[in-house]
Amino acid sequence: MAEEILVPSSGKITSHLTGSLLAVAFLTSFGSSMLYGYNLAVVNSPAAYIKDFYNQTVLSRNGTGLSGETLTLMYSLTVSVFAIGGLLGSLIVGMLVTRFGRKGTVVKTTVLVFIAGSLMGFSRICGSPEMVIFGRFITGIHSGISLSVVPMYLGEIAPKNLRGFLGLVPSIFIGTGVFAAQILGLHELLGKEEYWPLFLSVLVVPTFIQLLLLPWFPESPRYLLIEKNNVHATIKALKWYRAKCDIQAEIEEMQDEQRSLSSVETLSVWNLLQDDSVRWQVLSVVVINIGMQLSGIDAIWFYTNDIFENAGIPAPEIQYTTAGTGIIEIIAGLIGCFTIEKLGRRHLMIGGFTMMGICSAGITLALILQVKLLFMRYVSVCCVVGIIAGFCIGPAGVPFLITAELFKQSHRPAAYIIGGSLNWLSNFTVGFVFPFLQMSAGSYCYLVFSTVCFSVAVYVYIVIPETKNKTFMEISRLFSKKEATLESQGLFHVDQLKLRKMNGYGGLEHASLEFDSSSSVP
Repeated sequence: MAEEILVPSSGKITSHLTGSLLAVAFLTSFGSSMLYGYNLAVVNSPAAYIKDFYNQTVLSRNGTGLSGETLTLMYSLTVSVFAIGGLLGSLIVGMLVTRFGRKGTVVKTTVLVFIAGSLMGFSRICGSPEMVIFGRFITGIHSGISLSVVPMYLGEIAPKNLRGFLGLVPSIFIGTGVFAAQILGLHELLGKEEYWPLFLSVLVVPTFIQLLLLPWFPESPRYLLIEKNNVHATIKALKWYRAKCDIQAEIEEMQDEQRSLSSVETLSVWNLLQDDSVRWQVLSVVVINIGMQLSGIDAIWFYTNDIFENAGIPAPEIQYTTAGTGIIEIIAGLIGCFTIEKLGRRHLMIGGFTMMGICSAGITLALILQVKLLFMRYVSVCCVVGIIAGFCIGPAGVPFLITAELFKQSHRPAAYIIGGSLNWLSNFTVGFVFPFLQMSAGSYCYLVFSTVCFSVAVYVYIVIPETKNKTFMEISRLFSKKEATLESQGLFHVDQLKLRKMNGYGGLEHASLEFDSSSSVP
C-alpha cells in the first residue's frame, strides 16, 4: 500500500514556468523530437545522390544497374522504412516507460541514434545500401519511442496550467528538425554528393548533448508516486520543477488518482480496447492519430522538391523555396505553443485541420490551372506553406498531448501504443504509396488528403471536449459527461445508462453524478 501524505486542499493547482521545466522540455525535444523532424526531411535533398549510390552499387555487384521502377521502389523503401521502425518503437514504448520510467526511457534509447548514425555515416565507404536502409529503420525505432514518451514525460511533469504549452514544445522542435534538414541540405552546405552520408548521420550531435545533460533532471513525479510509491522522490522532483508554491495540493491530486487506481494494474492494449468505459477516448485517439498522418503532411515533407518541380518552380530555386517553408513551420509552431492555453486544444486542432483541408484542395486547383495561368504555380507553393502552417499550429503536437490528457496513469502507456502504432502505420502508408498515387491520380491525389482533414475537424468538433487547464481527474469526469450525452442520444437509453456501473477510467460511478468542468476535484 502506498505511503500517504495528509495535506490540506489548497484549491486550484497552478504554477509558474520555471527554468527547470523549460530546460527539460528543451533538452528532451532537442535530442529526440527534433530528430523525428530531421529524419522526415533529410532524404528529400540528397534523393538523387542516394539513388545513384544504390544504382552504382548494384551495378558493381551484379554487372547490371537497376530499372527505373526498381530504383523508385528501393528509394521508397528507404523513405518508408523509417515508419516501420517507428511502428516497432511505438509498440514497445509501454513496456519501456513502465520499466525504466519516462526520463529513463529517453536517456537509455539514445544508444539507438548512435548505432543508426554510424551505419548511415559509413554506408558509402562500405558500399552498402543495406546500411542506409537499416540505419533509417533504427532511427525510426528511436523516433517511434520518442514521439510517445517525450509528450508523456512533459505532460506529467507540467502543472495543469502549463501542460498545453510544454506539450507543444516538441512540435516546435519537430519543425526545427525539418528546417535544419532543409538548411543543411542546401548545395552550399551538405547538399553535395560527397557529403550525403554525413548529412544523414549528423543527427548524433543533438542526441549527444541530450545524453550529457538530461540525466541530471528528475523523473516524472506522477510516475514516482503512482507507479513506484516513492513519496520522498516525488516531493524532491516537484520541488525541482516548481517555483516557490504550495506543492501539497498537487500531491493530493496525484494521490486521488492513485487511490482510484489502487485495484487497477497497468492495462495492456487488449484490455484497453475491451474497456467500454473509455471507448470514446480510444476512438478519439485513433481518429486524430490516423488523421494526423493521412492529412498529407508527410507527403509534403518527404517529397517537397518533387511537388515544387511539378508546380513548375525552376530547378535552381527549389532548394531555397523548400528551405523557406521551414521558417513557416517554426513560426506556426510557436503560435500554437503560445496560444494553446488561451484558445484551447479543440480550436487549434479544428482550425489546423480545416486550414490543411482548404489548402490541399487549393493545390489540386492550382496544379490543374497552372497550364493556362502561370501565376498558379505560386498559388500551389502558398498552399504547401498553408498545409505546413496549419499542421504545425495544432495537429503536429496536440494529438500527443490529448493522448496523455484523456487517460489515467494505468491506461496511458497502452493508449500511446495504440495512437503511436496507428500514427506510424499511416506514416508508412503515405510515404510508400504517395509516389504511385501521384503518378496515377496526378493533381487529384491531394483531394484525398483534403477529405481526411475536413472529416477529422468535424469529429473533433462533435466528440472531443476541451481539456484546457484541467487535472487528469477532471478530464476523466468531463469525458464521462460527454460520453453520457453521446450515448443517451443514440447508443444507449438513458435508463440503461444509469444502471451501468463502470469501474474503469472515464466511467460513470453513480447515476446521479454531475460535474462542473470548472470545479476542483473533490
